Amino acid sequence: MSEQTLSHPISSPQNAVEPQKVRPAAVAGSFYPADAKILAATIGRLLDNVPPLALDGPVLALVAPHAGYVYSGPVAAYAYAALRGRTFQRVVVVAPSHYESFSYASIYDGDAYATPLGNLAVDHAFARRLEQASSSIRISSHGHAVTAQGGEHAIEVQLPWLQQMLGDFQLVPIVMGDHSFEASRALGVALAALIADGQTLIVASSDLSHYHPYDDAVRMDHKTMEALAGWDYFSMARNFEGRVWEACGGAPIVATMIAAERLGANRAEVLRYANSGDTAGSHAKVVGYGAAAFLKSSCGDEEEKKFSLSDADKADLLALARASVECAVREKQSYEPSATVNAALEQERGAFVTLHKRGQLRGCIGFTSARKPLYLTVRDTALLAALRDPRFTPVAEPELPELDYEISVLSPLRKVLDVEQIEVGVHGLLIKHGSREGLLLPQVPVEQQWDRATFLAHTCHKAGLDPAAWKDDTTDIFSFTAVVFGEAKY
Repeated sequence: MSEQTLSHPISSPQNAVEPQKVRPAAVAGSFYPADAKILAATIGRLLDNVPPLALDGPVLALVAPHAGYVYSGPVAAYAYAALRGRTFQRVVVVAPSHYESFSYASIYDGDAYATPLGNLAVDHAFARRLEQASSSIRISSHGHAVTAQGGEHAIEVQLPWLQQMLGDFQLVPIVMGDHSFEASRALGVALAALIADGQTLIVASSDLSHYHPYDDAVRMDHKTMEALAGWDYFSMARNFEGRVWEACGGAPIVATMIAAERLGANRAEVLRYANSGDTAGSHAKVVGYGAAAFLKSSCGDEEEKKFSLSDADKADLLALARASVECAVREKQSYEPSATVNAALEQERGAFVTLHKRGQLRGCIGFTSARKPLYLTVRDTALLAALRDPRFTPVAEPELPELDYEISVLSPLRKVLDVEQIEVGVHGLLIKHGSREGLLLPQVPVEQQWDRATFLAHTCHKAGLDPAAWKDDTTDIFSFTAVVFGEAKY
């Protein structure tokens, strides 16, 4: 099927031009019913299965899956049930590209998207302003036109849900060809700068992991959803780019979170998770689906669940760090810990291991995001701190008795929207500008007796930036807390 001109009237006539360029419903009859009455009844039945959702505050954005309705519909219904009783004049749908390769965010250059429920007009005025906001955003047919490989479904499958819940609205359909954090940031910042009326909804279209055994998919997808609930989109972006986690719409999710955050959203609600093994398929190879809402809540952001370690847990981790380094230095191999560990050490957390020798820094390396169970993260970062810190020569065997160990277990990263919220001695900082980034742990400014401004300047210096770069609007500042403990023999 090729893109064609349709004669149906566009639902927002003030935005219509002749001749109309309308993107046809490419996956009607396969991903969802092609008959309007059956389609409306299908959506209605799925929504009826969703209980009332207790959401505190306006909904600014959603995450919804984009597979065929028989598979993802029971999860998508939770996302769209969040719109009950709410109205929007404009909806921005941000989706990944499944069929075409291009290096920017593409806003449809036509006049409307068609579905069996009617045509939705493209908001040309908003699209033009959005294109002008960033060189990485263009008005284009790429990602939208129906090609020989197929028609992109990731936007299209969201539209009948929106039509059913909202009726008439103007559409801003965006397909992302570049899935980097920088591209997501550019789109998120641009959207937030242009949305000022409270009448615009943003929808991130994304499925989660693809074609893993059921239990593996659940483990991987819950990491994604936990990071989403913790508003740690920076770690999400890193794990998506590194293929540690999977979400075909990972970049749209990150862009949407950045936009929602800047628009005042302060709470992420995971509404539902399931996979195709739960809905309409086998457990052998499944696709994951998540529904979430980003709210401007009157209660504000909930405090992160307090993470703690017992004295025994801390002792075990310190012993593990030492054993890892000594095994690597003496035996030139990785240390294999006991198969049985405390449940707290099985939690996935970012962590740093710092080595000191007679009170002087001898190495420090860590993972900022949760990649592995905590005990394995400590094992691996201890080895890296001893042998791979580029500031020092590798630790030699005679030094081993002189080393002492300190471990910092990190909370998720959160964007700093106001530097006055940074508390010296409580927060660590990660500063990112383009490809440059630097991190300092919470204990560093206390040890050095820095105030907040000096802490920010030194974190910029760590990133190879000008000390005042933290004041630049294009610089991102993320904060975190840490559980810090060590041998402290000096």
